[in-house]
Amino acid sequence: MSENNANGWERAVLEKVALAAITEQRRARRWGIFFKLLIFIYLFVVLFVAMGWTGKKDGGQGKHTALVDINGVIGSGTPASADAIMQGLADAFKDKRTQGIVLRINSPGGSPVQAGYINDEIKRLRAKYPEIPLYAVVEDVCASGGYYVAVAADKIYVNKASMIGSIGVLMNGFGYTGTMEKLGVERRLLAAGKNKGFLDPFSPLDDTQKEYAQAMLGEIHDQFVDVVRKGRGKRLKETSDMFSGLVWVGQKSIELGLADAIGSTEQVARDVIKAEEIIDFTPRENVAERFAKRFGAAAAESLVRLSGGGVLDMR
Repeated sequence: MSENNANGWERAVLEKVALAAITEQRRARRWGIFFKLLIFIYLFVVLFVAMGWTGKKDGGQGKHTALVDINGVIGSGTPASADAIMQGLADAFKDKRTQGIVLRINSPGGSPVQAGYINDEIKRLRAKYPEIPLYAVVEDVCASGGYYVAVAADKIYVNKASMIGSIGVLMNGFGYTGTMEKLGVERRLLAAGKNKGFLDPFSPLDDTQKEYAQAMLGEIHDQFVDVVRKGRGKRLKETSDMFSGLVWVGQKSIELGLADAIGSTEQVARDVIKAEEIIDFTPRENVAERFAKRFGAAAAESLVRLSGGGVLDMR
C-alpha cells in the first residue's frame, strides 16, 4: 500500500469517527431537549393544578354539596374578598345539582363593609333559592367579620375547640408625639378644615376627634349586634358580655346560641345535606393576580396608617 493510499484510508476513518461523534452529540442533544420539555410540561401541570387554575371540580351528573371557603382576612383584594365569595356562592346556588351549600369559615374577621356585602348576598340568594340550604362550618376561628358572615347561614356548625364571637369593632393606629419630642422633630401640619388631620398619629390626640371616632365605632357595632340578633333569632341567649368583643370555644358558643351544633364539612354534607360528594366552588386566583392584589392592598393600608389615624377593622 502506498503512502498516499495509507493517508487517505486514515483520513476516511477519522472522518467517519468524527461524523459518528457529531451525530451522537446531536442525538443526545435532541433527547436532552425532549426530556427537558417533558419535565417542563410535568412541572407546569403540577403547578397548574396546585394553584387551582383548573377552576372548580366537575361534579358529574350526581347531586352534590357545594363548598365555598372563607379563609383568612376578609377584605378587598384578598382571596376572601366580597367579590370572590359572592361569585362562588352565586355559582353554587345556580348549579342545578347543588343539594346544599357549606360556607367553610376560618377567618379572624376584617372589613365590616366586605363582611356586610357577603351577609347581604347570602340573604338575597337564600330568598331566591329557598329550596337550597346554606350552612356555615367553622374550622379554627370565626371571629368578628367572619361571624358577621356566618350569622346569615341557616345553621352554624363548629368544632369543640373552634373560637367564635369577637362581636366588636376597632380602629387601630399609633401615636408618635413622644418619640418626636425626644428626637427634636417638630410636626408642621397644614389643613383646610379643622378635622382634616383626623387622628393624625404625629399630633397629640384630640379629645373631640376621639369622641367622634368612638361614636362612629359605636354605630357600626350597633349594626353588627343587630345583624347577629336577626340572624340568630330566638336561639341567641344574650349575656352582659356577649357583644363586648369576647370569644368563646365551640361548645360554649352552642350553649349561648351563637352556634347550633358540633360538625365538620364532611359530616354536614353526609348527614345534614345528604349529598356526600363535595364540589368546591371557591374562586381561585393565579399567582400573579394574588400577588398584585395583595401588594396593592398592603400598600394602600400602609399609606392610610402613615397618613391618618388608623384602619377600621372587625378583628
